[in-house]
Amino acid sequence: MTGPGAPATLDELMTRAHDLAGRRLGEVAAALGRPVPGDLRRDKGWVGQLLEAALGAGAGAQAEPDFPHLGVELKTLPVDARGRPRESTYVCTVPLGAEAHLPWSRSWVRRKLACVLWLPVEAMPEVPVGERRVGTPLLWRPAPEEETALKHDYEELMELVCRGELERIDARRGRWLQIRPKAAHGRVLTGAVGTRGETVATLPRGFYLRSGFTSGLLARHYQLPVT
Repeated sequence: MTGPGAPATLDELMTRAHDLAGRRLGEVAAALGRPVPGDLRRDKGWVGQLLEAALGAGAGAQAEPDFPHLGVELKTLPVDARGRPRESTYVCTVPLGAEAHLPWSRSWVRRKLACVLWLPVEAMPEVPVGERRVGTPLLWRPAPEEETALKHDYEELMELVCRGELERIDARRGRWLQIRPKAAHGRVLTGAVGTRGETVATLPRGFYLRSGFTSGLLARHYQLPVT
C-alpha cells in the first residue's frame, strides 16, 4: 500500500504531521502495509522513509525540499527519553564539483534548511522499533542569528573544499554545521578538486547539523532543559 498523495497546502501537511504525534511506528507501518525491521542497524533510513510516505513527501534525494511545492524539508530527529537528540542530523550531500563555488544564498544546504518540519521520534535502544512513538511536529525557519551562524560555517567549510583542502576538514570544524564522510563503505568514491586544481578521487561528503544545534532548538520550542 502506498501513502497519501502530496499535501496541497501547508495546513494539510501540518494536520497530517499532528495526526502522527503519539502514534507508534508499528501502527504507522501497518497502515502503509510495510514490515517493521527488528532493528535499524541495517535499515538506518527506515524511520525517515516511513514518515515521508505517511506524509506524502516526494522529492527524495533531489536538490530541493521534500515538499517542493510548499518549500518544506522533512527531518526526523531520533531522541532519547528526555527529548534530547541522540545524533547529528544529515542535511544533504556536499557539492565537490562546480557547485562548490555557489554562495550560501544559492546553496543546496540553504534550500534544505530554509523551512524544516522536524518530527522527533523515540530512539531508545531498549524500546522495540515498532513500539517507538512519533513526537509533536515542529515547523521551523531559521531565525536571523541562526542563519548567520549557519552561513558562516558553510562559507568556512566550502572555502576549504574549493581550495582542494578536503583532508583538512574534520568533524571539529563548524560551530553548528559540519562536513563528514557520507558513504556506505570506503570503496565508494567521487571526484573532487585537488590542491593544484586537478581531479582527485575521494569519499563523498555530507553536511550535518550538530546535535547541540537541534538540542537547543527542541529546548526552546518544547521548553526542555538544555544540557
